[in-house]
Amino acid sequence: MALIEKIRDKSGIAIGFIAISLIFFLVGSDLLSSGGQFGGGDQKVGEIAGNTIMYQDFQQKVEKERADFEAQYGRSATDEQSVAIREQAWNKMIVDMAYKTEYDALGLKVSAQELTDMVQGEHIHPNIMQMFGNPQTRAFDKNQVLQFLKNFNTLQPQQKQAWISIEKQLGEIRLQEKYENLLRISTYTTTDEAKREYQAQTEKADVRYLYVPFYSIVDSTVKVTDSQLSDYLAKHKDIYKGDNTRTIQYAMFPVVPSRADSANFYTEIKRLAKDLATAPNDSAFARMNTDVPQKSVYMGLTEMGTQLKGALSSFNVGGVYGPYREGSTYSIYKYGGTKKDSLYTLKASHILIRMNGTGDSAKATARTKALSVLAKIKGGASFEALAATEGTDGTAQKGGDLGYIKNNGGMVKKFEEAIFAFNGSGLMPNLVETEFGFHIVKITEAKSNTLYRIAAIEKVLSPSDATRDEAFRKADAFALETKTEEQFKANSKKQNLGVLTANKIPESSSNINNLRNAREAIRWAFNDDTKIGTVSQAFEVDDQYIVAVLTGKTSKTDIKVEDYKEELTAKVRAELKSEQLLTKVGALTGTLEQMAQKYGAGALIETANGVTLNGGSFTSPGPDPAALGKAFGLKPGQKSKAFAGDNGVFVMECLNKTAAPSITDYTVYKNNARNQLAQRASYSISEAIKENAKIVDNRAKFY
Repeated sequence: MALIEKIRDKSGIAIGFIAISLIFFLVGSDLLSSGGQFGGGDQKVGEIAGNTIMYQDFQQKVEKERADFEAQYGRSATDEQSVAIREQAWNKMIVDMAYKTEYDALGLKVSAQELTDMVQGEHIHPNIMQMFGNPQTRAFDKNQVLQFLKNFNTLQPQQKQAWISIEKQLGEIRLQEKYENLLRISTYTTTDEAKREYQAQTEKADVRYLYVPFYSIVDSTVKVTDSQLSDYLAKHKDIYKGDNTRTIQYAMFPVVPSRADSANFYTEIKRLAKDLATAPNDSAFARMNTDVPQKSVYMGLTEMGTQLKGALSSFNVGGVYGPYREGSTYSIYKYGGTKKDSLYTLKASHILIRMNGTGDSAKATARTKALSVLAKIKGGASFEALAATEGTDGTAQKGGDLGYIKNNGGMVKKFEEAIFAFNGSGLMPNLVETEFGFHIVKITEAKSNTLYRIAAIEKVLSPSDATRDEAFRKADAFALETKTEEQFKANSKKQNLGVLTANKIPESSSNINNLRNAREAIRWAFNDDTKIGTVSQAFEVDDQYIVAVLTGKTSKTDIKVEDYKEELTAKVRAELKSEQLLTKVGALTGTLEQMAQKYGAGALIETANGVTLNGGSFTSPGPDPAALGKAFGLKPGQKSKAFAGDNGVFVMECLNKTAAPSITDYTVYKNNARNQLAQRASYSISEAIKENAKIVDNRAKFY
């Protein structure tokens, strides 16, 4: 407004000049650049397999993914979903430019027949099974797929496009599966490898050892120099890889309802309750004044919250009740009596025992098991606990809870008829048999077809504009008077502000600690103009404003000691302690007890019986690969020289070794080793292809 007033104060040429300048300021960024960068800045989003990805091209891919999402779900994407959509668009570009080169080299394709089989054939893809599953039992219904495809030409254009997109995704998934399976089945384990795995699991050793932990030397007595840290980092560059991160401190200015907001809110609630009581059309009045729209003025128990359901028995027709509080939401209700619905509703839980096969024997086995479980429950066992251990469908994780059920054909007919024939609540005495198996059922809320006429107004207590403006004013004033890191610390302490640290924030992150939707602040931290010690403007993040100061940064291409100072210091200090201890312990002679006595305080003598090379552990040192290797390298009665482990120095003595029993068939161990390799295959393949594609990702500069 101040700028507009200045324009009005001018005249003639000045008006034209300012107006033209204003137009270029407002529109120029769209004309000259995109992605939030002014003046035709670098528009390169990244590189994949030698292909440069420009912002405009990438954004087209994103918009295509967004359109597919909105067609499939019938709604706009939220901010968090938009982040996922951009990630999906990027991953598809990686597939197109990096994976497909590999597919083409091998001649891999997905035929139309394969796609048909994945959708309606003998090998239905899990995604399709999930889409066309029964909402209650989650069982796949192939007839739903066939009916959907039969009516495909009658669908809306958006629905058609969504299905086409889904089929395309299925083809891409199958192609990737083929490629990964080819590499997965190429893994091979030799008999010698399987034999070593068997021995590592089965051979055992009994050992005694002298152990002097590194912590027995006080850290402050071991000085670590910067040159030692630099040398260690140079030798271990393969471990300490660089990454683009930023570390900030930020002062918080919460936006919470003030006392005045609460008082005004309560006054409004009382006024609404009074007006609701006398409103000629209470449902229309409620719809006009509620923050949470009510689906229907007639509510069953299934639609009611716990508080309303509990208070319902005390309601009188025409009365207004409340407010009832749940979090920051306050509700008032006007009760208008009841009516009967044509449908009944109940709440139930079940334990499904499936049949493993189709014959009479399989059916008899399942029935016997179901009867056994039912008997346990009748004997006092927990229904929910047995549902978790014996249930064979998705409800097992929820104690068998099926939620509320209407007798409208949403469940399998036999199941629905049985549960609605039951009167009251509690465990049904007999099994319910359906095509899915045998169900043990507990009715947790008895059936009812009573609907309650409730006109509901739900209001959310939130900060007023004045409260929000005041929080921003404080944050803005703090930012204006704070220019350096020293001033930040002094001013935040002076104003008694809450200050937190966020360490090593990734460039692509949307969160600062537990604060979500913080991209604007993170982009400020990664801006090339933001130097260490720079203080930010006020940013609105979630329900508060923050002002940040940049206190640290790391680079993917320029790795410094400071990036890993604490970790490097600990490693170098451990090496220095190791050298001291090896010198001292290595000079000791005699039995382990004599060596420990000569060493003095800090030396431990311990025994470990039955340790194995694969997964063995020691009492104080814990799992230590070097110590395990040394234990199995010694002969019974042999004692090692002093050597360094992960967290201390050892002298190891082998008491006894039990060789692995001889076997002729190592198939189990060979298969286990091969399966472990196969399980890692998908991740390993993905990482290898991405590394080979030399991917450069600059998306965080644009979003």
